[in-house]
Amino acid sequence: MSSSQEEASCCGGGPGYATPLDAMNHGPREKLVYVPCITPTSRKTECADYLATIDVDPNSPTYAKVIHRLYMPNKGDELHHSGWNACSSCFGDPSKSRNRLILPCINGDRVYVVDVGTNEREPRLFTSVEPWQLHNKANLGAPHTTHCLGSGEVLISCMGDENEEGKGGFVLLDGQSFIVKGTWERKPLEFGYDYWYQPYHNVLISTEWGAPKAFRSGFNPQHVADGLYGHHLNVMDWTTHELIKRIDLGPDGKLPLEIRFLHDPTATEGYVGCALSSTVFRFFRAPNGQWEAEKVISIPPKKVTGWAMDTMPGLITDILISLDDRYLYFSNWLHGDIRQYDITDRRNPKLVGQVFLGGSVCKGGSVKVTTPTSGWPILA
Repeated sequence: MSSSQEEASCCGGGPGYATPLDAMNHGPREKLVYVPCITPTSRKTECADYLATIDVDPNSPTYAKVIHRLYMPNKGDELHHSGWNACSSCFGDPSKSRNRLILPCINGDRVYVVDVGTNEREPRLFTSVEPWQLHNKANLGAPHTTHCLGSGEVLISCMGDENEEGKGGFVLLDGQSFIVKGTWERKPLEFGYDYWYQPYHNVLISTEWGAPKAFRSGFNPQHVADGLYGHHLNVMDWTTHELIKRIDLGPDGKLPLEIRFLHDPTATEGYVGCALSSTVFRFFRAPNGQWEAEKVISIPPKKVTGWAMDTMPGLITDILISLDDRYLYFSNWLHGDIRQYDITDRRNPKLVGQVFLGGSVCKGGSVKVTTPTSGWPILA
């Protein structure tokens, strides 16, 4: 996503838009996108990860091409979920500008801050938060999700400590200097991964992947049995920063990863994808005020040959909700399809779109589906 389009279109004096629908209906077409590119494990000692700048302006002579690569100064970092230093949380504050891209590194225990404001077509490294700063000032590591706050600060979720043990926490950075200010939570959680905050309802809800010592060594099913991976949603009070409830998703909710509230700020619900179980849960605030969750989508596994196991889960990874809260999208990573669900009936999502882009089940590939589930492929 580019930075200049937001500054140019903003009518409130600060970054972002007054509402998601305002962004959807009045935001100009993107001209640049920034994509973190990760070096394959087999080449970690040879090459560093980089940030690719891609021209997506159809009127440009370099349309659909990578026009710049910013290589990171360290190897083996594994760039992950990027975010901004300022966003619509600061809408109306003219002192804030969305000109820094935040790049957490889940393996390197560091955070890169990239200057995309000086020259948006050729970003450059602005500064970095080094491992010793995360370890010494917050006792955290494996940073993952970054969100900008209304205060102008940056909040990043983390998944472990310097010893690679599981530990869910949130590191708070100054929004100008990017110095570590400390931790946000009162007490650390057992696991961490993604999170979404909704001040309108005084809540932050986070998810659980696992201990860095487990996922950094490659997935091992025994680690799940050993309790090194999570299956809870952590509900936290936005004002006091205290844990108020852990929602156990059970065996159908293993490895809850991406979590998304509906964009409507008055809505008290959203969705979370559970990777290993290949399920999507709807979380919501019940009439009694308690936060709860229910399974609403389940992707059946496939019986296969030529793969690591004889049963292949879909492995749901990234999920998104359209700005008008009408559609849910997610990547069914191993099976190789991206799905679109109509969620106007929040409790009963309906599959309405599907596209296959690769995965482990490919035509002519070595993996063969021996007992396809009915309806696959579901859509032509």
